[in-house]
Amino acid sequence: MTTPYTPQPDFWVSNIPVWGRAILSPMDGFSDQPFRSLARRLGSAMSYTEFVNAIDVVNGDPRLEKRLRFREEERPLVFQIFDDDPDRLLQAALIVSERDPDIIDVNMGCAAKTVAGRGAGAGLLRNPKKIAEIFRKLSNALDIPVTGKIRLGWDDDSLNYLEVAHIIEDNGGQLLAVHGRTKKQAYRGLANWQAIAEIKAALSIPVVGNGDVHKVADIARMQEVTGCDAVMIARAAIGNPWIFAGKDREEVTEEDIRSTMLAHLEDMLAFYGRELGLVLFRKHAARYISPYRLSKAQREQLLNSETQEDFVQILSQIVQVRPSFASESASI
Repeated sequence: MTTPYTPQPDFWVSNIPVWGRAILSPMDGFSDQPFRSLARRLGSAMSYTEFVNAIDVVNGDPRLEKRLRFREEERPLVFQIFDDDPDRLLQAALIVSERDPDIIDVNMGCAAKTVAGRGAGAGLLRNPKKIAEIFRKLSNALDIPVTGKIRLGWDDDSLNYLEVAHIIEDNGGQLLAVHGRTKKQAYRGLANWQAIAEIKAALSIPVVGNGDVHKVADIARMQEVTGCDAVMIARAAIGNPWIFAGKDREEVTEEDIRSTMLAHLEDMLAFYGRELGLVLFRKHAARYISPYRLSKAQREQLLNSETQEDFVQILSQIVQVRPSFASESASI
């Protein structure tokens, strides 16, 4: 008698199974519930929230309610937090864990001056001892996995990614996502995939690679070069969430583009309210329509729509009249 085949997860984060190899990256201002849910439906393997400030968590900032709201179908669900104070990070982690996420992630990659400049985000890379304290405290206190996201170092003169990676694993970290650039680079220059490969070879926990993934083929290429367990996709997913379904933008039909945009808009309106939802959707709309050869006036007419009805009407005209796409390589 033949034993039935039982599909296995692609990898595990401690006891959390993960199905899939492509993950939407946490992006401030973009990775909200509507966009995460869309990406998850299309195949993103995990859902990371926008990062939240531990200070705001401890102080009970009401704006965090929307940032931490999620749907059950988004799981595995990761709350990402940041701070430079280990005790406050622990306090914040304990507070947000009451909302029942699957994983808590510590941001050590944000290069923004307001974050890294005060020693949080990528600023933590300059203080490995503090990173050890953070992961030791959180891993000992929480009953869910604790993970981290890092860059390669502060700058080219302080590439301490292997030291930091070992510290995270040795102090209880269960997964490490690595953006293959330094803090100084921000998003400039090429991502160093070889450094990601070094980290993967050095650790026994899952490693997720991030940086310079523009097309579907880049996902497999990064995995081949680095051996990473999964690939995290950021800017390339904005305007092309279909990348999680294995499609480059030029492979997506006009009807799928239109229906997905309208479904995304509806979700934004329901989540934020009709006025704010339409305003916040404009940054997504700008990327959705970026491949179209539109005049400045046409773009402005769509992006400055004041009602959902106007937006839908103008979008229908654009899709009907302008079915051809330009290369997206310059815009991602």
